[in-house]
Amino acid sequence: MSVNGLHELHAVQRAIAELRAEAERREAEARARAEAADRERRAFELAVGPVTPLPDPNLARPKRPRPEPLPRQREADEKRVMQEALSDDFDVENLLETDDGLFFRRPEVGLDVVHKLRRGHWAIQAQCDLHGLQRDPARERLAGFLRDARRAGLRCVRVIHGKGHGSPGREPVLKGKVRSWLVQKQEVMAFAQASAAEGGHGALVVLLKGEPGGR
Repeated sequence: MSVNGLHELHAVQRAIAELRAEAERREAEARARAEAADRERRAFELAVGPVTPLPDPNLARPKRPRPEPLPRQREADEKRVMQEALSDDFDVENLLETDDGLFFRRPEVGLDVVHKLRRGHWAIQAQCDLHGLQRDPARERLAGFLRDARRAGLRCVRVIHGKGHGSPGREPVLKGKVRSWLVQKQEVMAFAQASAAEGGHGALVVLLKGEPGGR
């Protein structure tokens, strides 16, 4: 092959290599753009949540009633928060007071409030029966009950933890747990053992925080 022929061959090879490099560069840029667009889309979804496309105005809308949406994610989040918030390792003993029975009150709550709780001064507006439940279901039910009672504006409720007659050693397993859980809830202002007519050793009467400016 002549010298000119070699030069021409090298030129062709260089041109082919440049075309290949250009094609690879464009392909890499296209992949980078696609990955960037995918990251932006994911970031947008995380920021605003699931997106529902707008309905086509040219389509007829069915007139049948639609079922109410179920806030499953919110319920799952609240359940997780409640389980994390109520710890079994919380030391409640040094927060409880005693005279003729253990009771609890926030610093701003007077002893007269505890006496009124014991004497049934306030009508019990709702109750949560935990008797017979295992620890985790009991904790979940109590947290949900307190949340619903707070939302409903209730002030005085009863929590039944049982007397332990059916437990090993006839010890009320939930009794100490319930006291510990109640102390950890900021909406609980005070609690005391219920009177004999309201459950005695197997229940607590609980005073909940009122709404600001409420009764």
